[in-house]
Amino acid sequence: MTVLFIILGILLVIGGFSCIFTPLLTFMNIGYFVVILITAFGIAGIIKAIAEKRFGVNFVFSILSVVLGGVMLLFPGSLLFAESVMLILTAAWFVLMGIVTIVNAVSSKNRNGSKMWILELIFGILAVLLGAYSFFHPTIMAVSIGVLIGIFFIETGFTLMFSGIADKD
Repeated sequence: MTVLFIILGILLVIGGFSCIFTPLLTFMNIGYFVVILITAFGIAGIIKAIAEKRFGVNFVFSILSVVLGGVMLLFPGSLLFAESVMLILTAAWFVLMGIVTIVNAVSSKNRNGSKMWILELIFGILAVLLGAYSFFHPTIMAVSIGVLIGIFFIETGFTLMFSGIADKD
């Protein structure tokens, strides 16, 4: 599972840089990027929960992520709807993902004593702040959504890689 997390993390970081360097293209295809992020996060979370035999909030959130990603892929109308309200969905996703990352960081600190929890905590706080900023400034968010999605892909990728590395230790 460690290798899977590292590979998924690397792919998300690469995708994040792609979003940052092509923000207009990202904005035009934002629905698919969000579906990829939601689904990748959900799959990784389910695998981690099963491997660790921990079936709490993270496991439920991961299942909901996979279901949401699947619905958006299978029903194009839902993807079109999601694109039409993408600003609010993206801001809400940033806040929720940030909260989950913060909870994971705190539990990781208590569980394994590794210093990696500090980076996860910082990334979680940044995600919450980015989501809150997006709620209060939707016009700026609309202009810069490609860059913001790229930053979030990179953050999520590093979080997955750090989680994989911490599990290896």
